[in-house]
Amino acid sequence: MASDFWLIVGLGNPGKKYEGTRHNMGFMAADVLAQRWGVSMSDHKGLAMLGKGVMNLGGKSFKFFLAKPLTFMNESGNAVASICAYYSIDASHVIVMHDDMDLDFGRMKVKAGGSAGGHNGIKSIDRSLGTPQYARVRLGVGHAARGAHARENTVNWVLGGFNASQRKELDEFLMDGADAAEMLMADGLQRTQEKFNGR
Repeated sequence: MASDFWLIVGLGNPGKKYEGTRHNMGFMAADVLAQRWGVSMSDHKGLAMLGKGVMNLGGKSFKFFLAKPLTFMNESGNAVASICAYYSIDASHVIVMHDDMDLDFGRMKVKAGGSAGGHNGIKSIDRSLGTPQYARVRLGVGHAARGAHARENTVNWVLGGFNASQRKELDEFLMDGADAAEMLMADGLQRTQEKFNGR
């Protein structure tokens, strides 16, 4: 029997050296939700930092788990699948927040299903859950310069930090990402897309 809990996952890489990098947008958005709803997180089987809470949205209560995988991006699915199995959470109740290089910084797209778009964390979750049918909040980080060293540039880009003007907008952008995750639970995919995908 599937549980009525939701699982919100912020993707990133654990450890000091990755803090504040583009690839950790999901972690940062998860931190916003943790702060907003008073969630304290602890270790789940060495796979993720995990906490639980209740959100009151539009007169309804939503029970949720909030997770930040400790597995490094490419193995994020191990953490997500473990939590879903342990707490009987269906993929339709999973929301993943992550960085996206196909969107300019400050732009956001909410979707469910579809391709992983080259994102290793998403590929790993698709594999581990056996389905891409979960909701995703894609937070734009823009793209590295393309050229002879495209792969190396991409790695350096996603593991790099934000420039000064982006840092000024970052908090607000992360709050929007957190809002989108909440709205997915409260109002469903279509209404959330209508609100955030045009921005």
